[in-house]
Amino acid sequence: MKLLRKLTLPIAFIYGLVVRTRNFCYDTGILASRAFVTPTICIGNLSLGGTGKTPMAELLIGLFRETHRLAVLSRGYKRRSRGFVLADSDSDAGDLGDEPLQLFSKFPGLIVAVDANRRRGISRLEQQLAPDLIILDDAFQHRKVRPDVSILLTAYGNLYTDDYYLPAGNLRDSPKEARRADIIVVTKCPPGISDAEQQQITAELHPGPHQQVLFASLEYDTLLVGAGKPLSLKDLKDKPLTLVTGIASSEPLEVFLKGEGLVYDHRRFRDHHFFSREELEQIVSLPLVLTTEKDYMRMPEKPANLYYITVKHRMLGRGKAMLKEKLLGL
Repeated sequence: MKLLRKLTLPIAFIYGLVVRTRNFCYDTGILASRAFVTPTICIGNLSLGGTGKTPMAELLIGLFRETHRLAVLSRGYKRRSRGFVLADSDSDAGDLGDEPLQLFSKFPGLIVAVDANRRRGISRLEQQLAPDLIILDDAFQHRKVRPDVSILLTAYGNLYTDDYYLPAGNLRDSPKEARRADIIVVTKCPPGISDAEQQQITAELHPGPHQQVLFASLEYDTLLVGAGKPLSLKDLKDKPLTLVTGIASSEPLEVFLKGEGLVYDHRRFRDHHFFSREELEQIVSLPLVLTTEKDYMRMPEKPANLYYITVKHRMLGRGKAMLKEKLLGL
């Protein structure tokens, strides 16, 4: 795999040149960025998936849903619909994509919409529903919109400063574009990360005077949710268990499960994988299946043997308070 990536360095160089040219056009005004009347918070990253954008969206929803008429706008990656789609009780993963459906299902009353054209999506939300705050999910590269606050995520152990452009690396945007972020969150940190290591990582990211670097770890819930009666992780010990994942990085989940003493067979699929009829029949035939919340959204059938585990960001130190302070006034 490393050899293959080295062989693609010329392609990555050309990709990087295109990316830098595009950003130059926005920086100099050749291409225009538009701000909107409604305050917007952008969540994004510089690399391919796996930094925890959806848990960050959930954290922000928790901060604002009691005080704001809140909307979330996503492109709805891998959805089968087109254009602007507003979530309703009949929506499924094909209409919205798995992550927007997860947010809509989890937070009653939350406005959720998808549109690859973020300008159009924001305009439609303003005209039809008049939210007073919009969270833009996975929109850091979408420079046609100029958000009020940008939150950039980068994963511990895979910082954007150590990466390279696709396909030789995982970067889909220039590391220099991190300067546009107001807040940089290093996600997936070990819970016991030391202050010294945090300072070292902060120095490596070279934040500007206007930027805050915060740290977060993943926190998994030990109570599992499914169509059957709730189970705890302890209930799964010494039982024939299959883990099914179609996410960018399952390693943190696997580390957690093994730390809990679970033994399982793992069936891996590509990120945002839509399960075929044959695959779903195989899942139904298994004694006990554990999956992620995002994968659960893509399974139209919810058999009694299927459970999902939820995950959230736990901000380290004063991270949550500092995040609130930065977003105060929106």
